[in-house]
Amino acid sequence: MAHFLLALKTVAPLFLIIFTGILFSRSKVSSEAWVDVLNKYALYIGFPALVVASLMHLKIGEQSYTQLIILNSVYIVVCMLFAYPVGKLFRFPKKTRRTLFLILPFGNIAYLGIPVLQNALGDAILPVAAIISAVFVFWLLTLALVLVEISGEEQLHLKTLSLNLLKNPLLLSVFAGMILVVFRIQLPVFIADTIQFFSDSVTAVVLFSLGIFLGMQKIGRLKKWYTVFGFVVATMIILPFFYFLALKTTNLDAEFLKASVIDAAMPLGLTPYAISLQYKLDTKLAARIVVLGTLLSVVILPLWIAFLG
Repeated sequence: MAHFLLALKTVAPLFLIIFTGILFSRSKVSSEAWVDVLNKYALYIGFPALVVASLMHLKIGEQSYTQLIILNSVYIVVCMLFAYPVGKLFRFPKKTRRTLFLILPFGNIAYLGIPVLQNALGDAILPVAAIISAVFVFWLLTLALVLVEISGEEQLHLKTLSLNLLKNPLLLSVFAGMILVVFRIQLPVFIADTIQFFSDSVTAVVLFSLGIFLGMQKIGRLKKWYTVFGFVVATMIILPFFYFLALKTTNLDAEFLKASVIDAAMPLGLTPYAISLQYKLDTKLAARIVVLGTLLSVVILPLWIAFLG
C-alpha cells in the first residue's frame, strides 16, 4: 500500500493538470480550438524540443538500445496482429475490426508516457522514453496504417505513408538528436537553453490539452461502456502483464524493462483517435477508450509503478 501511495503521489501532479483542463472545458472557458492549437504546439515544437534535449544527454557506447527497440517493436506488432482473432472471436463489425489495429497497441506514449516516466523514474530515463516513443510512432505510421488501409476499401498509398513518416516531427527530432550525439556536436549555449525552455513547457501543455479533450466528450448510456471497459482492461492490464512476463525472460536492463511495461500500460493516445477520424473508423469507441482509459490510469499507472518497484 505504501508503494502504491508513493507512486500515486508521483503521478498526481500530472493528473491534476488533466483535471484542470477538464474544468476549463466543462466551464466553457476553453473550446475545441484550444485542443488543436495546443496539440500542434506540442507536436511541432514542444515534443521535438523535449526529444532533442533528452537525447543530447546520451553517451554513445555506454549502453545499447538495440534490444529495447526490438522488444518494443515485437510487442507492438504482436498486439496489432492480435486484432484479427479478437475481431473474429467477438464478431465485431468491419469498422470496429479495423479500429483494433490502433486500439490494441498504441497507448499515449508521448503525451502522457514521457511525463509519467520522467516523474516516476527520473530525468535519466528521458532518452529511453524518447526512443520508445519514436518506435511507437514508427509502427503507427507504417504497419498500422497499412493494415487499416488493406482491411478496408481504400487503396494503399505507399508514397503518402512514406511522406507522413518522413514529415513526423517526433521521428525527425530523434534523428536530429542522434546526429548531435553521434557526431558530438556541441550547440551554442543560447540555442541549447532555448531548446530546454521549450522542452520544459510541453508536459503541462499536452496534459492540459488532454483534459480539455476529455471534458468535451459526452458520457452517453452506461451500456455502451461495457465494451470500452473490456478494451481498457485488456490494453492497460492484461497485455502489459504478459509483456512483463516475456521481458522477464530476457536480460533487458531493469530500468528499460520498467519503462517498456509502463509505456505499454498507457491509455489509448490521441493520435490513434485522430487517425480513426481520418479513416472514418469506429471513432466513438476510440474516443470512449481514450476517456475511460485516461481516467482509470490515475489508479492503474500507480499500481504498475508500485508493482515494478
